[in-house]
Amino acid sequence: MSTVAIIVAAGSSRRMGFDKLTADLAGRPVLAHSLLTFEHCEDVDHIVIVAAAGRKEEFRLLAEGSGIEKLAAVIEGGAERCLSVWKGVQMAMKVATNTAIILVHDGARPLVAGDAISQCIHAAEEHGAASLARRVTDTLKRADDSAVVTESVIRENLWRMETPQAFEAKLLLQASGAAVDDSVVVTDEVSAVQRFNASQAIHLVENTSANLKITMPGDLPIAEALMK
Repeated sequence: MSTVAIIVAAGSSRRMGFDKLTADLAGRPVLAHSLLTFEHCEDVDHIVIVAAAGRKEEFRLLAEGSGIEKLAAVIEGGAERCLSVWKGVQMAMKVATNTAIILVHDGARPLVAGDAISQCIHAAEEHGAASLARRVTDTLKRADDSAVVTESVIRENLWRMETPQAFEAKLLLQASGAAVDDSVVVTDEVSAVQRFNASQAIHLVENTSANLKITMPGDLPIAEALMK
């Protein structure tokens, strides 16, 4: 049975001001770091990149130049993340006739650890659905539209979702397809699965290592410092 990793690289980098996926991070493009971790993970068999419009060839060359031998396909994504993932899932089912587990990872998370990827895969094999996540440790407040605090939020049992998120292939195929068919915008694949099957257990794999998502220009020097 095969495990396919979908690397989502179809964003516009609006908040960044420049393309974050090809930005230099310790001598390599951000996206290359993400791809290489999945390349070196023995539990991953194939990689599918979902690229922004007009960037398929650019990302294919980036992957090949970075030594990514597990690359199975580079496809064009959609206007929303959920549509990009749906296209990626459809391709993931095609690259191997025995695809059992599909992972979805943000290409802009270059620091993910290989053992965290493996833990997510094994948790999805056991539970059907899993996600890398981090316990919330900050004090949380809820505010009104004028940014005036209205109440405190108890942080017990609160988690920040990260990627990769891993699922039984048929479950993710059905859940992501249902979200697209119903024109529902979901921000992650766990939300799509919960919407499709509320009784499906989602196992959280606690992450204690750096997994920063590159979003703002200041994130790059932080990521490089964490790598060192």
